[in-house]
Amino acid sequence: MSKAVKRSLPQAIDLGIPKAGWRRTLYTIIFESDTVAGKRFDLLLLGAIVLSIGVVALDSVAVMTERYGTVLNTLEWFFTLVFLLEYLARLSCVRRPVRYARSFFGIIDLLSIVPSFLALFFPGAHAFLDIRILRLLRIFRILKMVAYIKEYQLLGQALVASRRKILIFLSCVLMIVILMGTAMYVIEGAENGFTSIPTSVYWAISTVTTVGFGDITPKTDAGRALASVMMLLGWGILAVPTGIISSELTAQHFSARPLPRDCPACLSEGHEAEAVFCKDCGATL
Repeated sequence: MSKAVKRSLPQAIDLGIPKAGWRRTLYTIIFESDTVAGKRFDLLLLGAIVLSIGVVALDSVAVMTERYGTVLNTLEWFFTLVFLLEYLARLSCVRRPVRYARSFFGIIDLLSIVPSFLALFFPGAHAFLDIRILRLLRIFRILKMVAYIKEYQLLGQALVASRRKILIFLSCVLMIVILMGTAMYVIEGAENGFTSIPTSVYWAISTVTTVGFGDITPKTDAGRALASVMMLLGWGILAVPTGIISSELTAQHFSARPLPRDCPACLSEGHEAEAVFCKDCGATL
């Protein structure tokens, strides 16, 4: 398991650790999750993200907006300012702020605050059919949680490791639904709702994934027999990607080794998991 799993993406791309002063202290709190202050900061930020998403969701409910519109708007601006201060703090405490701003999580941080300010400057612009589209972009805040929960990164590694197997599997499924959809188009025909091959493939996809909207259904005995085969086939198809990803997660679990630790005082890296004192400055780990 690489050290990048332990750290968030901004740290993994080498933003530059300040040498001393308030920037060093702020960097330790914001980017170093090994320290007590860093853990508290991550937990507080996670709580703010979850609460802000709840505010956005409640703001989309007409009844809640009518009754508590002022409260929801106040809370929304409170969280916007919190995330703005966090974004500015991240930029100020690293030696390569542009690199952070262009990183994945830097862009996500920006997307979490920009929509609220855009809604102020373009309230009546005809280019926006509905200003709520801008407000709904705030839901991107949910992606900020990925940086603070290691399990997200482990799942991402499993997906990356199994991407070739999943791609091959999806290509096989695509061939199956095209063949089955074409066969159903020939069997049922336009008079039974299967007006074209794309429409029939849509039916095949909804059937093999066991969704079954019911907007198109086979009427002939041969069509129903083929549909039954696809329904049974769908059970096995759904289990394959789950098994692929589960096997990768299991392999990572058994191959995992204790992660190296960082010194909370001097931020030196590479200490053994069982180390008690820093090998560089002697501080307690």
